[in-house]
Amino acid sequence: MRSRSPGTNARLAAKKKYTYAAFFLVASLVSFTVQTELAAYVQNGLGWDKAYCMLYLTHGSWSFLWPLQLLFLRWKSREPWPQFWRRHKMLIRSTAQMVERQELDVPLGLTSYSPWPYLIRTTAFVTISLTVAGLSWYLAVSMTTPSDLTAIYNCSAFFAYAFSVPLLKERLRLDKSAAVAIAIVGVLVVAYGDGNGGSSSEGPSLDGGKRLLGNLIIGVGSVLYGLYEVLYKRFACPPEGTSAGRGIIFANTFGSLIGCFTLFVLWIPLPILHILGIETFELPTGRTALLLFTSVVMNMIFAGSFLVLISLTSPVLSSVAALLTIFIVAIVDWFLTGIPPTAAAVFGGLLIIGAFAMLSWSTWREMAEDERKRREVDLSGDDDDLGSDKDDD
Repeated sequence: MRSRSPGTNARLAAKKKYTYAAFFLVASLVSFTVQTELAAYVQNGLGWDKAYCMLYLTHGSWSFLWPLQLLFLRWKSREPWPQFWRRHKMLIRSTAQMVERQELDVPLGLTSYSPWPYLIRTTAFVTISLTVAGLSWYLAVSMTTPSDLTAIYNCSAFFAYAFSVPLLKERLRLDKSAAVAIAIVGVLVVAYGDGNGGSSSEGPSLDGGKRLLGNLIIGVGSVLYGLYEVLYKRFACPPEGTSAGRGIIFANTFGSLIGCFTLFVLWIPLPILHILGIETFELPTGRTALLLFTSVVMNMIFAGSFLVLISLTSPVLSSVAALLTIFIVAIVDWFLTGIPPTAAAVFGGLLIIGAFAMLSWSTWREMAEDERKRREVDLSGDDDDLGSDKDDD
């Protein structure tokens, strides 16, 4: 009986959660790197520079997250389809009710209440925040280098921390603040530490003024993306204590809702941009279409992985973990172009990695403190059902 104490259950659940998180972290790093390189090549190398159309296609692809997840869950299940489908719908519905109320135990009298109005409202404002932030990425991808793009966009980690304090009631800690300051310095070194930029994969085609404008655009997008991450965590993720499997399933389900909102609502600017001559609508063909399709698939994988990562951990830790893509993209640029990263890129990258280590250690200490307090207060065994959602794994 002592071996299954609340503290033991909490540790086992946390270990399972962060094992999943590590897997999705790797998936997000690889897919983001491939997407970055392909998107830059499609726009710069092949001349298909359609920022909003590319955004529409990539975010619209998120609608496939839930169907693909459903196929995977069905493949794992041995239940008859009617029983499997009924249980899956109940899981989604009950999790949505938990998300709306931010409670693990929804009162029995409210279980019949439909969560769809809340989900529709939440999907709308989260998707709009994401779209505005994401559009800046596609606008800037043809104006700056992949390494700069990755570095500045991943500054969303620090804006996520800033927004987490008022919206998620996260404690303001000196060690985290110091890490944020170091990482910002690292980003500035990567972006402006030398005359040619942190990566030179585009060669002399990028003049200083164009690159500066691209960096400013992506900087605004970075702020908005940090806000999107915190809004998603605050209004679309299950409360703390939810099982890892349930969190993963609902994260991909909400990702599909974002994709569907994009497909059915955000097509409206396409004909407007075409009529005004701002962006002529033109679907790619041949090799461009193939590479764009691959980039879209990579974005879908990244989106699903990153949404799961935020749900299982936090916007700050997830965003800071994504900073690892800075070195990965710089190394890939090196192999593709034969031009090694500059000293500024290496030094700035080391600063960012050091900041990531500091934030990770701070987050781990904070989690350990919270778990210790929970065990001290929760001796009655209220956490015994922490992993009770065994059917959602």
